[in-house]
Amino acid sequence: MSDGPVPVDASPTRPLRLRDLSEEDLLARIVPVYAAACGREGDVLLGPGDDAAVVAAPSGSVVATTDTMVLGHDWRDDWSSPQDVGDKLVTQNVADVAAMGARPTGLLVTLAAHQDLEVAWVEGFAHGIARAAAAYDVAVVGGDLSGAPEGVVMVTVTALGDLEGREPVRRSGARPGDLLAVHGSLGESGAGWWLYEHGYRPDHAGPWSGDGEPTPQRRRAGAMDHLMWVHRTPVTHPGSGALAARAGATAMIDLSDGLVRDAGRIARASGVRIDLDREALQRDFVAALPVSVLPEQVAWQQVLTGGEEHSLVATFPAGSSLLRDQDDPDGRWWVIGRVLPRGEEEPAVTLDGAAVSGQGWDHFGG
Repeated sequence: MSDGPVPVDASPTRPLRLRDLSEEDLLARIVPVYAAACGREGDVLLGPGDDAAVVAAPSGSVVATTDTMVLGHDWRDDWSSPQDVGDKLVTQNVADVAAMGARPTGLLVTLAAHQDLEVAWVEGFAHGIARAAAAYDVAVVGGDLSGAPEGVVMVTVTALGDLEGREPVRRSGARPGDLLAVHGSLGESGAGWWLYEHGYRPDHAGPWSGDGEPTPQRRRAGAMDHLMWVHRTPVTHPGSGALAARAGATAMIDLSDGLVRDAGRIARASGVRIDLDREALQRDFVAALPVSVLPEQVAWQQVLTGGEEHSLVATFPAGSSLLRDQDDPDGRWWVIGRVLPRGEEEPAVTLDGAAVSGQGWDHFGG
């Protein structure tokens, strides 16, 4: 490995770009960043440096998932910093592992980019990956670098996990009589996306630090900032997936494409109908989205169909102790519906028995 990059045409007015570095030079800049996210002791038996890493699988099985993000399709540079992109990419993969009832143990990171991409963007992306990995207590164990055509930036994370002796929680286990519950938020990421789409931008004024109560305008700006932050860097709680599995969750899914679409995936896989509870959704989620920021109709739309939330949605037997224990906010599962038998002509998901308009995000259908 070289002692460091030697730019061929760097100057105070010209940022360093990938074309100025060798692959080894770039790795020398980002591998130490990833090394800071070392994960839980014992998960990684052999880290980066060889052709492949070795990750422990004490349960005898490995949970594996992968997600890809593409510039211009999954993020916009005028909305998201490179750190935001890395953070979100880790979160959506960790949430998929958690949705199986597993604990994340290792991450593989791939970057394919055009040669004029600024090196500072790659370094920022690596810091976002490392920041999120450390927060979720999972190690970065390797990955890949590749060139790409002009204008293309594509990033991928493959996440590995361990079931710790539990059976995986699949989408196909929901049964009539179960209750549907969510761990995390609903509609906040979608509301942030809606604000961006309608031309709003973060205030960047920071938390209120003046005397007395903030003005209504300052409270509104703070609420908008929060929703846009959630869209850029959603948060998941991987421990909640294992907790749900231990508590007898019958089916579970990561909420990535909207409540109606993802609950529908459980319903179709299980051969049941999921009936969402309008009163519970209004009380616990729609009402929490500030009316000073977006209309109630938009709030409802985002709670039902807004994507990239990365909360967990699961079904439980009606008597599950996890649904009765509402004292721990970090472990709380909010009951939002029930599982019913599905008639031949009935939709997979209903709201108080009626069909729901809007289906959520689809990568190819929009």
